[in-house]
Amino acid sequence: MRLYFNPRSRSVTIDWMFRELNTEYEQILIDFASKDSNLDDLHRKNPMKKLPTLVDGEAVITETAAICAYLADKFPQNRLAPEVGSPERGVYYRYLFVSGNTIEPALSLASANMAHPDAYSVGWGDMTRVMDTIEKMTPVSGWALGDEFTAADIVFGGLLDFAAKFEWIAVSPRVAAYVSRIRQRPCYLRAHPEMMEHAAGNRLV
Repeated sequence: MRLYFNPRSRSVTIDWMFRELNTEYEQILIDFASKDSNLDDLHRKNPMKKLPTLVDGEAVITETAAICAYLADKFPQNRLAPEVGSPERGVYYRYLFVSGNTIEPALSLASANMAHPDAYSVGWGDMTRVMDTIEKMTPVSGWALGDEFTAADIVFGGLLDFAAKFEWIAVSPRVAAYVSRIRQRPCYLRAHPEMMEHAAGNRLV
């Protein structure tokens, strides 16, 4: 498997996922500032010209949640996804899809100081609804689906971690505690070396 990668992109989340799976992959470094063969190859593979982009044989998988879901199913022995057909699987899908479909669009508009469309006409509603959803979906203890860490935490928790780091949201005590648990995971720290200095405590940056 080949992952088109830049350390300052969402592909870091996929690197974290691979580390949680303890699975090796080929990393293809993308430098968006220079026009080279890797960048040309990425553009041919993904017409959005975005990262992350994963290639597995003939399959090209894009979108963070889709790649994490694909990898969790490809390596079921690592138990990063609940059983197909179980009620937990439905909850798992909710965490995967709400992150990119609902939370990130709203946070992106807010961080750019752009006006939100009418809440009834867009899929993500408005910031009031999004913040209420984040609070209610954030686990008080443990992980998104209970005691077992899954790809839902990589996608949902990873987005909250990003939003907290860049001050996209006012972090509640519940969200702060969850993000702190995320940041203490060894695989997270190896994929996010800039966070190593904060690994000893629970404080957010």
